[in-house]
Amino acid sequence: MAVDRPSCQLPDEKIYHYRTMSISRRIFLASGTAMAVVAVGELSKKAPVAAQTGTLNLYSARHYDTDNELYQSFTKKTGIKVNLVEADADQLIERIRSEGANSPADVFLTVDGGRLWRAKQAGILQPVSSKVLTSSIPASLRDPQGFWFGLSRRARVIVYNKSKVNPAQLSTYEALTEPRWKGKVLVRSSTNIYNQSLVGAMLAAHGAQKTEAWARGLVANFARPPEGNDTAQIKAVADGVGDIALVNTYYVARLMKSKDPAEKAIAAKVGVFFPNQRDRGTHVNISGAGVVKTSRNKAAAIKFLEHLVTPEAQQIFARSNYEYPVVSNVAIDPAVASFGTFKSDPLNPDVYGKNNPEALKISDRAGWK
Repeated sequence: MAVDRPSCQLPDEKIYHYRTMSISRRIFLASGTAMAVVAVGELSKKAPVAAQTGTLNLYSARHYDTDNELYQSFTKKTGIKVNLVEADADQLIERIRSEGANSPADVFLTVDGGRLWRAKQAGILQPVSSKVLTSSIPASLRDPQGFWFGLSRRARVIVYNKSKVNPAQLSTYEALTEPRWKGKVLVRSSTNIYNQSLVGAMLAAHGAQKTEAWARGLVANFARPPEGNDTAQIKAVADGVGDIALVNTYYVARLMKSKDPAEKAIAAKVGVFFPNQRDRGTHVNISGAGVVKTSRNKAAAIKFLEHLVTPEAQQIFARSNYEYPVVSNVAIDPAVASFGTFKSDPLNPDVYGKNNPEALKISDRAGWK
């Protein structure tokens, strides 16, 4: 099979571009860490060479195969190929730092505002000025200095067992410490960035003392020690291990849309409740990206970010991974729409990113492992 090697090939990596837009995956070792490399490109023997206008090197911590559609749509529109390197966010941040001025990375893409804040603090991003981005993305969902931009949203909600809980009993994150929920709360580990950001948002709302008291009260109400991901919490609620859980919305939608009847049955047993609707609103986190400081292809990197806020790309976020768009007037998936509308906390992710170190200390002292 014919292979086209991009002019800006990543070190120790082979990037394959198939005429059929298929995906090539290969596991390799870098700095002692196993990572997956995915190349997404478009190549046709009949296409003129001039149509190949360049290559974008994307370091991504979004491990969703559905994102391939985003990259393909960008290539189709611009002719720019996307070389994708996947790993956990902290691994990618460290990799870019260690590569220094020689890093081939153009864009860093990840989930959670806390990780975007870490990338900014690590000095691996550069500020971007783009009227397209600032006019499309609300100020509360992008870095004040333009180092990163939110591209999709996910709400951290309360999932409850429909046969055991009347949603009228639910109200706020704070109320999860009430005696009625003793032995009934499920949540994943505090080592998970989603929970760290929630605690960081609680710090912004209440300060350290009240937030630590809340964390201790939450731990006292755990149905079991934290284990598994958000999907595991939903399944445990459906199985009666606990009555309620804290999860991101798209995990519920995935089960609802699953082709597996057993997973659909799990989704049918649980309901979704948006906390804090009478005060600051439900905690909302983001997926987002920034242009790497040492990018050799800044113009293409900015063009890529601008593509991700087009109605076409925002619809892919909403339809393929059941996230909320950051751009107004883009339809959400019917499964997500079935959860209802909600008021979101307008807190900028930069704030809970800054609060992350203190959030970790509070969780540790509270015994939230």
